[in-house]
Amino acid sequence: MEMPSVFATSQLAHIIEEAMIYQCVCPAQVAQHIFSLRELYRYQYACSSTRTEDFGVHARIMESVQRTHAEMEQCLSDVLIAEGWDIATLSMPEGLRQLRDDLLAE
Repeated sequence: MEMPSVFATSQLAHIIEEAMIYQCVCPAQVAQHIFSLRELYRYQYACSSTRTEDFGVHARIMESVQRTHAEMEQCLSDVLIAEGWDIATLSMPEGLRQLRDDLLAE
């Protein structure tokens, strides 16, 4: 079972790749945490399917992960917009690319 998501896995991977190439790690860190939340959710779902006597533990964890996941996806969207990323292509703005190039040139 998958959680409702704004960003596809491939989009998160692209954001991480773009951010790492141009050394703008903040969006990549948020995207990586979204990946981790999805993995936690999948694990809890699988575990809840095999253990019927979980006393609601898995349901509670999954509920919290869903809320956190939604907040982190909104955070990522806000960060990308604030930094001027192209939302359609998820490409980093030229200004941030130039900043990296300038730092490497020093």
